[in-house]
Amino acid sequence: MIESSTIVNQNLAKYIINCHNWFKMTAEERQHRIREYLDQVEFASLDELARTFGVSVSTIRRDLTILEAAGAVKRTHGGARTLSPKSEEFIFSARDTHQLAEKEAIGRACAAIIQPNQSLILDAGTTVYHVARHLEEKAPQIITNSLPVANLFASNPRVELVLSGGVLYPRLGVLVGPLAVETFNKIHADVAIMSAGGITPEGLTNSHSLLVDIQRAMIRAAARVIMCLDHTKFGRRSLAFLCDLEPIDVVVTDSAAPPELVSELQARGIEVLLAPVQSAPAEITRPESGTAPTTNPIPTNNP
Repeated sequence: MIESSTIVNQNLAKYIINCHNWFKMTAEERQHRIREYLDQVEFASLDELARTFGVSVSTIRRDLTILEAAGAVKRTHGGARTLSPKSEEFIFSARDTHQLAEKEAIGRACAAIIQPNQSLILDAGTTVYHVARHLEEKAPQIITNSLPVANLFASNPRVELVLSGGVLYPRLGVLVGPLAVETFNKIHADVAIMSAGGITPEGLTNSHSLLVDIQRAMIRAAARVIMCLDHTKFGRRSLAFLCDLEPIDVVVTDSAAPPELVSELQARGIEVLLAPVQSAPAEITRPESGTAPTTNPIPTNNP
């Protein structure tokens, strides 16, 4: 009987050791995958990591503590970011060189439909930055999580600027995380001017779930939502789903936008404005239902 009990205890001890080793290997593998994931997306919240890897937030915190101690990642408030970004996708200056003429035309056209003294939410997209460049004469109140937009108006006495809280992601120049979301959950604005990574009949998407969390809060906070998207975003799907088309009131795009999707958006009750890609400011015209929207240049004395 004693010998049998000893064998049972030995087998139980081996089982416990094997379980311990299995859990240890699983944690190590998870931490390796967390590091790979952050290298890919560059920054992520605790909740996002917990959902992605199917573990609790407290487990993710422990994993990040270990990874940070090893010099693999950098902890932030409410999340973590990679220490070795490889892609230029999230670099503001690099992204701002893409479709530059289209973004400037869209920015000018969008600013033209903003009323003086309105309160405006501006997101951190490069296209929205070009809208901001044309807003000074409207003397708006601006609420943003974008450092480039904040810097644009930092010394401007005509513009009241509110900068959200959050963790600064330096390459993008954007404040992200729970504090940024909380800022927009607690305010109300006349208009939200936003951009996205793609638009289809199913809705809008963007490149990162942290940006999507903030943009959803922006949409909820605004009485009117304007999306500024150049033609390359039409028919494109990015990584993270933002929203369907229902919350969107206006889409401002350039004249190369595909007519089929433009007509689809209009049929869904969205006002679509086409901005001509040229140096002259755009006079926005509202199309009749079933017809393609158009814009005409306003005569200018500038060369």
